[in-house]
Amino acid sequence: MKQFIFIVTAVISLLLASCKKSDNPPPVVPKWFDYQSTTINNQPFNNLAQNMPLTPAIRITFDEAINASTVNNALSLMHGTATLSYNFSLENSDKTILLQPVNKLPSLGSFTLSITNTLRSKTDATLRNQQTLSFRTGLDSSRKFPAISNDALLTKVQEQTFKYFWDFAHPVSGLARERNTSGETVTSGGSGFGIMAIPVGIERGFISRADGLARMQKITGFLKNTAVKVKGAFSHWINGTTGAIVPFSANDNGADLVETSLLMMGLLTARQYFDGGGAEATLRNDINELYQNVEWDWFRRDGQNVLYWHYSPDKQWVMNLPINGWNECLITYVLAAASPTHGIPKIVYDNGWARNGNMRNGNTYYNYILPVGPNLGGPLFLSHYSFLGIKPIGLTDAYANYETYVKNHTLINYEYSRANPKNFLGYSDSIWGLTASDIPNGYTASSPTNDVGVIAPTAALSAFPYTPEKSMAALHFYYYVLGDKLWKEYGFIDAFSLQQSWFASSYLAIDQGPIILMIENYRTGLLWNLFTSSPEIKTAMRTLGFTAPYL
Repeated sequence: MKQFIFIVTAVISLLLASCKKSDNPPPVVPKWFDYQSTTINNQPFNNLAQNMPLTPAIRITFDEAINASTVNNALSLMHGTATLSYNFSLENSDKTILLQPVNKLPSLGSFTLSITNTLRSKTDATLRNQQTLSFRTGLDSSRKFPAISNDALLTKVQEQTFKYFWDFAHPVSGLARERNTSGETVTSGGSGFGIMAIPVGIERGFISRADGLARMQKITGFLKNTAVKVKGAFSHWINGTTGAIVPFSANDNGADLVETSLLMMGLLTARQYFDGGGAEATLRNDINELYQNVEWDWFRRDGQNVLYWHYSPDKQWVMNLPINGWNECLITYVLAAASPTHGIPKIVYDNGWARNGNMRNGNTYYNYILPVGPNLGGPLFLSHYSFLGIKPIGLTDAYANYETYVKNHTLINYEYSRANPKNFLGYSDSIWGLTASDIPNGYTASSPTNDVGVIAPTAALSAFPYTPEKSMAALHFYYYVLGDKLWKEYGFIDAFSLQQSWFASSYLAIDQGPIILMIENYRTGLLWNLFTSSPEIKTAMRTLGFTAPYL
């Protein structure tokens, strides 16, 4: 009996032990494998890799052999939101995936390679460390357009850029829109540049003289009869249909004397060009009336020996911005001094603009002396805007040699770009020139002291009269190498940054205009010769103390 009880007890114990084991199975130990490294074209990959090839061979290495059937679901190559196709193979005893895009990658693009833990090894282990790898491709140095002569290229640039002012002009006023997204808003200063482009368009055969005259009649008729004026001056922005002032800012809702001067420079240039009888004589009379109605002396603000930039009908002088040199506003003082009805005396130029010599710089940068201007010269438009009409070659006064200024300002900007102290991608002797332009999410006056990595084509191209070889090198690069990204409907886009892989979608009148005009001044001196042939301009410049062969 005892033996029976022992046997039963043993059996029960075994049954209980068996039940306990089945209720608590041993833990499953997961099987993992690990990512080790990535190379692109046999070079170690560092996130975020720059300047990568357009046909990369990407090798991704793990510590176990890979199950090939899981690769396509686990790896994705993205360009923005677009998924790119690739081919792959296995190497290194199947521990390395060789991935190659099916198509050549876009240049200067940003790409993301993702590796998820759906990737399996041949032992069915799971990838422990998922990866997201980013890289950017470099330049595609291939030529995007057939080679043409330099002369033909300059004409092509002028003609394409001219379309901004001709084809895209406001249909009612004929004036230039501020930018390609401005709708009804036209710009007085940019329209002055567009007006100066009309003689270029006629001389180059882009339009007929009759068409140019008709456009000028539309413009002057609108300015005389429709556009709102304050003391004879125009606002920065104007509604192209109604002529109403479009405020530039809350307090800038009236006359802008600098923008008005850029407009008047254009009108006087056109007046000198359309020198025939009949309708051309009437046009000249209309331009004279517009110029002579500007009350330049009013902007002395109660007789001070300085001009003020703004005046508002309801806020008066609240902007409180005197026009002091050195900046882009030399033209304002020359036109004010030249006015036969509301002129200013020389003391206003000396005290207000030249600040009795305090506008001088005299420092040396990159081995070039800068006669006037801010530290390192400032943005390049300072040596462009006034000198679209005023010829700086051989021009001097008590304060500066302006031929030296415009050339050295450009060369300082060029040498800064070549030196590239901030190591921005692309800056070189073929990609150079800092000036005011659009930037990603904004606008700024780029310069050696305000360099955000953005290059504006207008900077180097508008410097053609000063640095022709260096400007031509930039033009070749912008057109032939970067042309697929920069060259569009109205010529070159406003700005770009290789560092950020950013290319503007915008065109600005004040940036497009100087390209046409300064290329023409380089080629023939047309705009310089027209503007400085104005008798009142010659007299005023002599009175202000300027000397030049053409005065």
